[in-house]
Amino acid sequence: MLFYLDINRIILEVKFPLNIYIRGGRGVEKLRIYGGKRLKGRVKISGAKNAAVAILPAALLADETCAIDNLPYIDDVIVLGNILEELGAYVKLNSRGSIEINASSMKEYRAHYDMVRRMRASYYLLGVFLAKFGKAEVSFPGGCAIGTRPIDQHIKGFEALGAKVVLEHGVIKASADKLVGNEIYLDVVSVGATINIMLAAVKAEGTTTIVNAAKEPHVVDVANFLNSMGAKIKGAGTDTIRINGVEKLSGCEYTIIPDQIEAGTYMIAAAATGGDVTVVDVIPKHMEAVTAKLLEMGMEVIEGDDEIRVIGRQRPRNVNIKTQPYPGFPTDLQQPMSALLSIADGVSVITENVWEARFKHLDEISRMGGNARIEDRVAIIQGVEKLTGAPVTATDLRAGAALIIAGLMADGVTEISNVKYIDRGYEAIEQKLVSLGADIERVDANGKTRRLSLVTSNYDVEDTAAL
Repeated sequence: MLFYLDINRIILEVKFPLNIYIRGGRGVEKLRIYGGKRLKGRVKISGAKNAAVAILPAALLADETCAIDNLPYIDDVIVLGNILEELGAYVKLNSRGSIEINASSMKEYRAHYDMVRRMRASYYLLGVFLAKFGKAEVSFPGGCAIGTRPIDQHIKGFEALGAKVVLEHGVIKASADKLVGNEIYLDVVSVGATINIMLAAVKAEGTTTIVNAAKEPHVVDVANFLNSMGAKIKGAGTDTIRINGVEKLSGCEYTIIPDQIEAGTYMIAAAATGGDVTVVDVIPKHMEAVTAKLLEMGMEVIEGDDEIRVIGRQRPRNVNIKTQPYPGFPTDLQQPMSALLSIADGVSVITENVWEARFKHLDEISRMGGNARIEDRVAIIQGVEKLTGAPVTATDLRAGAALIIAGLMADGVTEISNVKYIDRGYEAIEQKLVSLGADIERVDANGKTRRLSLVTSNYDVEDTAAL
């Protein structure tokens, strides 16, 4: 293995498996933030995590090599790459966020618990295996603890296509002599079910129609990727998607869209610190719900063709937010936004309509002086003038992002534990924040720090051995 550090990513010249890279003891690592720094500058947004974790399994459907670019270099991608190689695919991660996948000789249709326990998106293997082999066995996956994530709509879709699905000892088993297109109405709008049904239906006989489909940008990106391989999918981005099955999918080259959640996180961080930050390589239309709320809070937002500048000029005004499927306000940005609202002038109300257990981070922010109460799926936040640094713990990926934002705007020092959640979904977050003027360092299990220098955008030599 050969690797070296640069501002944007660890560069690897190696095939999978990359288990060795994922740092041991990450659950006891901490991020230490010295708050009160105004963020200023430009930050490049990485490829979309939620698109990547579906597109990588989708590549297994091709009979040739798929080359995928703009891949976010995050733990979820590394874990998923390992899973695909363990299943028998050829997987090569190239140096600047590109990956090659060839599953032409793959014969394995079972993904056991040790493979999938670290990430929820491994359930996409169900749709892929059904389409590729006509059978699938996938253990119930893991992921963040943000509430119940039933897969009943996934199963409903598979059964409508002709599959028999049973649950045995924590393993979902599905099989079909052949898959046949059908009309499938989703009882609730589900991104995971929409994508999984698309994956299963692309090689089914006839036409499949998904009604009440999710419209998120990463759903569209997965459909575009499949179409690049020769699938025939129309309507992605609307509430009705039609898939005409094909016999064969070919290799392709594809570039993943920018990550709207990462972009929104940095936009909110700019507002929270009274900063002036331009997020670069974004699709402004994807950010309209966030932009609208920042404007309502009194921030200045300037859109370009592929960038958005956010200027925080005042203490934010209080606003009310209801999370909704796209194009509504995204649930994945509810937590970062609630951190900003903790210092708003007045009372803000957040209604979480997607996940029922997504307010745990507010207990941590209360340790920093925040004032919020929870009533079922509603958070009522009384803004305070300032937060004070404190030791806090991330309970999931976006909660971790919320605590980073809280730490950036707090007086004093904030230490965030459980950074393994943050590393699942944010590429080079320390490097990017330091490039914007933040004062942040990572503390390992032995108490040693790795601090980034704003001048050199590189690690000081307090400790680089763990890299």
